[in-house]
Amino acid sequence: MATLVIAEAGVNHNGSLSMALELVDAAAHCGADVVKFQSFDPQQIASRHAGKAAYQKRTTDATESQQAMLARLALSVEDHHQLLQRCQQRGIGFLSSPFDLPSLALLVGLGCRPFKIPSGEITNLPLLRGIGATGEAVLLSTGMATLGEVEAAINVLVMAGTPRAQITLLHCTTEYPAPLQEVNLRAMLSMGQSFALPYGYSDHTEGIAIAIAAAALGATVIEKHFTLDRQLPGPDHKASLEPAALGEMVQGIRQVEQAMGDGIKRPTPTELANRPIARKSIVARCAIRAGEPLTAENLTTKRPGDGLSPMYWDELVGRPAQRDYAEDDPIER
Repeated sequence: MATLVIAEAGVNHNGSLSMALELVDAAAHCGADVVKFQSFDPQQIASRHAGKAAYQKRTTDATESQQAMLARLALSVEDHHQLLQRCQQRGIGFLSSPFDLPSLALLVGLGCRPFKIPSGEITNLPLLRGIGATGEAVLLSTGMATLGEVEAAINVLVMAGTPRAQITLLHCTTEYPAPLQEVNLRAMLSMGQSFALPYGYSDHTEGIAIAIAAAALGATVIEKHFTLDRQLPGPDHKASLEPAALGEMVQGIRQVEQAMGDGIKRPTPTELANRPIARKSIVARCAIRAGEPLTAENLTTKRPGDGLSPMYWDELVGRPAQRDYAEDDPIER
């Protein structure tokens, strides 16, 4: 099954519809399956007293409140409609993460499926119930969460109406950029095994290596932040890929998919053609007369491998030669 690659535009449009449309175009050009934004009402997502995370203070005005920052980055209802239309024109899926119930209602009306639950909302019971009540598929991001909190969120979604089999768990380290020593990709596998659910990875590390590694470990979804320019002002640009790198990541994931195979160990068609060239046969090390005993001294192994396999060595040693052999003649059984 192909890995769903989500190009996370997030708020990297800086509140500009034209930039958001450019992000759609870039994601489509890079071969991503989906481009994802964030839907929120600044008044509902953060109180006026809410401060910023350390990474946000490093990349934006540290004296600005979180609510004020979010107000600059919010997409309007009309913006959502235009972005959906552009996605349809470019043949790429449109997603957005709802951070509050009114935003969820907007996305329901737009036909946005599946619903991506951001890591910060995994304990937001009213929002989880609202999403569960849609009965649609869910991508549940699990950054900052314990295994118990993941289980609780799954239970809320299922009790509200989400079919359990329609939940995909996304492992995530909520830091921008995420330190490699805190990525813990094995936790992605542990979650999948613990809950018997499909799993994926929402990547906040720098570069593309970890996302590609997650795909090799069986991630069915890969989400990665991207931007038009990492030097732009804003909270997430520094931890995002530029389009060229996003394209390389998508290509790397597709190559991993081809390389995974079916798990059956057997020679491939190209290997079968190479096998006689690369393997060896038992041959005469020197001239051997008919009836002369075959020994480790007058036998050897050499390419090509179209004669008797060296695995029959012990069976031959000590037997009399059936005929005369010149040097390098393949020995017959």
